Amino acid sequence: MVGTGDRRAVVTYLVQNHQVSITRACRTSGFSKSQYYYQSKKDDSEVVDKLNALVENKPNRGFPYFFHRIRNEGYVWNHKKVKRVYKLMNLNKRRKHKRRLPARFREPLAQPNSINGTWSIDFMHDTLMNGRKVRILNIIDDFNREALTINADYSQSGRTVVTALEDLKYWRGRPNEIRCDNGPEFLSNHFVDYCQTQGSHQVHPARKTHSERLYRAL
Repeated sequence: MVGTGDRRAVVTYLVQNHQVSITRACRTSGFSKSQYYYQSKKDDSEVVDKLNALVENKPNRGFPYFFHRIRNEGYVWNHKKVKRVYKLMNLNKRRKHKRRLPARFREPLAQPNSINGTWSIDFMHDTLMNGRKVRILNIIDDFNREALTINADYSQSGRTVVTALEDLKYWRGRPNEIRCDNGPEFLSNHFVDYCQTQGSHQVHPARKTHSERLYRAL
């Protein structure tokens, strides 16, 4: 179903690009002239500002979440008004944007001088015979390349990573540094807070130069 704003845009396009009259353009698009000339006197600027603030903080949420947040904060706007402004802002058609990662200082890869100096954490993927995918958590001590744990599961999160680190802490201790990438498990608040509490500094591998990538390819 084409909305009122879209049909008004069709009429404007026909008038400006095909030199037809407004009457003919409205008749062709099935849009009345009174609707075309109608200008709303409603002031929705406050609703627009509130929705923009909510979308900026939670870009992946939908209208039900935004509406309940608005009502919980004490605003008396009804469902129809918020929904109308929500559609006029085209928020129901917004695209997913890639998450902007924080600026990080990439440190060069160096071998530690003792055990528990630096641990490397990463995931591997595999598929079972029934077609179901599994994710394998690998934790390695960079000093002697010892595999400390290999944990396979259908789903992995920041909490499962913290659980694996807690199990290792009882018999191995804790690392001074944890080397990981920018995966969602390592960006989760649960994992970041755990590293700060345990005093384990997160480091990220340096980006390979073009010559290094070419050398690896050869």
